[in-house]
Amino acid sequence: MKPNNFIFADLSTYTPKETMAFYETVFGWTYYEADGYYSAYKGNKEICGLYETPEKFKQMRMPHFWMSYIQVNSVERTVEKARELGGIIEMVDESELGKVALIRDPQGSGFTVYEGDQLTHTRTLNEPGTLIWNELHVSNAAKVIPLYKGIFNWTFEDQVHSTYNIQNHQGEHIADLMEMSNDDKGKYEYWVCTFGVENLDKTRDKILNLGGTLVSEEDFRILMTDNSGEAFFYIQGI
Repeated sequence: MKPNNFIFADLSTYTPKETMAFYETVFGWTYYEADGYYSAYKGNKEICGLYETPEKFKQMRMPHFWMSYIQVNSVERTVEKARELGGIIEMVDESELGKVALIRDPQGSGFTVYEGDQLTHTRTLNEPGTLIWNELHVSNAAKVIPLYKGIFNWTFEDQVHSTYNIQNHQGEHIADLMEMSNDDKGKYEYWVCTFGVENLDKTRDKILNLGGTLVSEEDFRILMTDNSGEAFFYIQGI
C-alpha cells in the first residue's frame, strides 16, 4: 500500500441496525459482524466498516459520522508531528490489524491514520457502491493546510471557488479541500466520503424515501445525509 493515501472508511452510528438497513438498500451492501464491528461487503468485495458509537461519545452528543482512513508508515511519528503542528490526538490503539490513531486538525476535522498491512484497501476509481473519493470541508483552509503538509507531505493546488486539489508526494491527485462558510457546511469541519452510483437521480430519490436528507446538488454529485440526518456523504454518478 502507498503511504499517505486514503484506503478505507467506516461509520460511527448510534443505531447500527437501522443504519445498516439504510445502506444495504441504497448500495446493496451486506454485513458481517466480529466483536461488535460490522464489515460491509458488496458481493465478495469488502467496502467499509460500521460500529455503534461508544457510550462516552454518545454522552458528548457527537454526531453520526463517516471516518476516512489514511495509510502511514509510522503512526508514532505521524502522531508526534501532528502534535507539533497543532493537531489533537483523540486516540492511539493497536490490534492484530495494525496501529491506528484518531487525529483532529486545528479546526476539528477528524481522520484516522493506519500503520499495517491487514486493513483492506477499499477505495476504487469508479466501481458502483464503493468509496471513490475523499474531500475536506473547512471554514479556513490556511489554518489546516500546514498540518496536512507536515504530516503527509501533501501539496495543495489552489483552484477556483475556494477549492484545493490535494496531491501526494508522487504528484497524484488524491483528494480535495473545499473552504466554505458554516452557513453552507454546518457547524462542523469534516472529511466527506464519496460513493459511486450508477444512477444519481434514482439513488437520490431512494435515499430521500429512506429518511435521508438532501444537503446540496452539483452537476455530477449530490451531498446527502443518511437516515440519521447527520452522517454526510456524497453520491457521484459513474
